[in-house]
Amino acid sequence: MQSNFDIAEITYRRKRIENWDRVSIWKEEKPGVGKYYHDLLKHYYRFVIPPGLKVLELGCGHGDLLSSVEPAFGVGVDFSHEMIRRASGKHKNLFFLCADAYEVALKTKFDVIILSDLVNDLWDVQCTFENIQKLSHPGTRIVINYFNNLWRIPLGIVKRLGLGHLVLEQNWLSPDDILNLLKLSGFEIIKHGSHIILPLYFPFISNLANRYAVRFFPFSWFALTNMVVARPEPLSNNGDPSSVSVIIPARNEAGNIEGIIKRIPHLGKETEIIFVEGHSSDGTYEIAESMIKKYPDKNIKVYRQKKMGKGDAVRLGFEKACCDILMILDADMTVPPEVLPRFYEAIISGKGEFINGVRLVYPMEDEAMRFLNIAGNKFFSLAFSWLLDQPVKDTLCGTKVLFKKDYELISKNRGYFGNFDPFGDFDLLFGAAKLNLKIAELPLRYRSRTYGETNIDRWRHGWILLKMVIFAARRIKFI
Repeated sequence: MQSNFDIAEITYRRKRIENWDRVSIWKEEKPGVGKYYHDLLKHYYRFVIPPGLKVLELGCGHGDLLSSVEPAFGVGVDFSHEMIRRASGKHKNLFFLCADAYEVALKTKFDVIILSDLVNDLWDVQCTFENIQKLSHPGTRIVINYFNNLWRIPLGIVKRLGLGHLVLEQNWLSPDDILNLLKLSGFEIIKHGSHIILPLYFPFISNLANRYAVRFFPFSWFALTNMVVARPEPLSNNGDPSSVSVIIPARNEAGNIEGIIKRIPHLGKETEIIFVEGHSSDGTYEIAESMIKKYPDKNIKVYRQKKMGKGDAVRLGFEKACCDILMILDADMTVPPEVLPRFYEAIISGKGEFINGVRLVYPMEDEAMRFLNIAGNKFFSLAFSWLLDQPVKDTLCGTKVLFKKDYELISKNRGYFGNFDPFGDFDLLFGAAKLNLKIAELPLRYRSRTYGETNIDRWRHGWILLKMVIFAARRIKFI
């Protein structure tokens, strides 16, 4: 004999299946109603999800959102027979399954799992999230959008006026509720934000409101939908060591080359040291090349860039690297090579997928960084944290670490931003944020340079950074 709880759950689900069957027919009869809102959702999801992945959507409706992200392999799940019947007819290249979101059992592990406007309608949100774990691999991204509590009354008015489809009683969940339920279910938040303040189309006004105004306080409070990107919490390192390529852009750093080689510790199962020399006048290339014979026990490679700039040097070094993990180390050794094992442990443990060094936590040695440089770095850290929806305390620390496989994805998607970055730091930061990699920050002590002079011009490069803020706002924030 079933308990009252079981009967309540069954009744809840049955009523919703019947309701969504009716909604499916209603949507066919009135295809224009809600179109602008759903077109905006497609736009946001296409920005978050690169094409060509294995994508699962729970609560897929007619499959239009799933189709819009162009999966290589796409599966839609919905408990409404009418929704699945129509989705299967519309999107022949996708697969559809009639099942409940928290009972679906598939052998495939997906790269992305979508829950769009679904959690507001679930009987048990946590149970659904826990089921998603079975369909995820360590690199899976969960993308969720759900209604803002403040829209309970406006949406109720819309329903009473007959301007939208019939919606049964909803779960009105706050962002804290969703974040807590994800955490309880074994997921970690990467980013979350607010979207769509005006779900109806009015020329000029809708674009101004949904592209710009909603990004700022207090307008963000009144957004219709909240969006979350999460990943499975990292598992403990299984002890399988990875190989490491340390890329060292070097221009006029002849006096530091041998010290770098001596001080870089052995990392993982193999450590590859790659110098990329950039048109030096002090014999840096020749010194670096001579180290190959002097230290035959070290895996040292030396390349000379054809173009100019640290960004080009980093890209050349990454292209030549052969190992699993890519690290950047500045040749001036203001970041001591001895801290590299901390970066290695941070990335192989899964604490982050993009490890960014931070120089602005501990006190610095005298003259390691001038006051105006510190002030500029703090301003840009606030700006880029807001732009990327992840905390980035130090944008220009030269020590950054990521997996080669992730860099290859960044490189593949570089066309979205273009080769705009003379430093190399922002090409990686923007690319990592666009791919929803988890950015983790590692504080370190910044030392004074002991040889040569800095290649940074604070005024010229500060102006470049300001232009990058504007560029990033257009390409990442105001989409």
